[in-house]
Amino acid sequence: MKGIGFFEKYLSVWVALCIAAGIAIGYFIPAFPATLGRWEYANVSIPIAVLIWLMIYPMMLKVDFRSVMNVGRRPKGIFITCVTNWLIKPFTMFGIAWLFFFVIFKHLIPVDLADQYLAGAVLLGAAPCTAMVFVWSYLTRGDAAYTLVQVAVNDLIILVAFVPIVGFLLGIGGVAIPWATLILSVVLFVVIPLAAAIVTRVIVVKRRGIDYFNNVFVGKFGPFTTVGLLLTLIILFAFQGDTILANPLHILLIAVPLVLQTVIIFFVAYGWARAWRLPHAIAAPAGMIGASNFFELAVAVAISIFGLSSGAALATVVGVLVEVPVMLTLVHIANSTRHHFPQ
Repeated sequence: MKGIGFFEKYLSVWVALCIAAGIAIGYFIPAFPATLGRWEYANVSIPIAVLIWLMIYPMMLKVDFRSVMNVGRRPKGIFITCVTNWLIKPFTMFGIAWLFFFVIFKHLIPVDLADQYLAGAVLLGAAPCTAMVFVWSYLTRGDAAYTLVQVAVNDLIILVAFVPIVGFLLGIGGVAIPWATLILSVVLFVVIPLAAAIVTRVIVVKRRGIDYFNNVFVGKFGPFTTVGLLLTLIILFAFQGDTILANPLHILLIAVPLVLQTVIIFFVAYGWARAWRLPHAIAAPAGMIGASNFFELAVAVAISIFGLSSGAALATVVGVLVEVPVMLTLVHIANSTRHHFPQ
């Protein structure tokens, strides 16, 4: 597993431990979530906001948005990524989640919880991966520069497409949309970290050079994303403890459509790239960026709109739980099918 860090390699294990720790804290120390619940502004938890920034800021540091200028040189991979991520993925996620939560699992999930689980799934489906796709690209020997362009383009699209797509799909699902909170969440968890990262990049590169920035400065923030994620999960599950203990089966029920969606979207983009005879170094990352999710953003928006103890927040966290093992499986599939692509 060379190329993936210790924490990232066993992320599902840490997530499981944080779930257990959060549930235990919520059950044995109920004053903890009660106290944190009072620290919020406009439905946004201040402690969670700080931790979300810890997660997202290091990711944004890795993206050089000047690379977008080179996107026109090899447009097919970018076209596949954008169409898959924004015109296919959110809608297949809605359809698959609705099918499972309201039809297949109809007698296992109450309608009010099904609505919230659907909302969480939609938030995941409308947030394509950013930072972790660099790991998946590396493990499949993807074109690093092209992967950077794919990530940069998707981050720019998130700024304008995430809110209307989520609002449209949640409106169809019968969920009332607090537009102000949704837009505020995107500003807080995408625009502000992105602006801070751009300013930081400009200042550091000007003073110390690009090699120092890429090889030294960015590396200093490596642990922050994982630590922020794990602390967020502990707090989140401290609020979710009662729901989980009352419905432990729901974790598995939520995971089923999320895993199915991930696999389907990977093969849509990967198969499309194969049909267009793109090289494997472009095809594999194109599949990975669509299959994986920007779960930090999804968790943040779910918490902001529906609350820490909501089913929507729980659904986004289950997405974190299944992300790494499923993506590592898809990495193996991509590597074992390399010979089907032109060299």
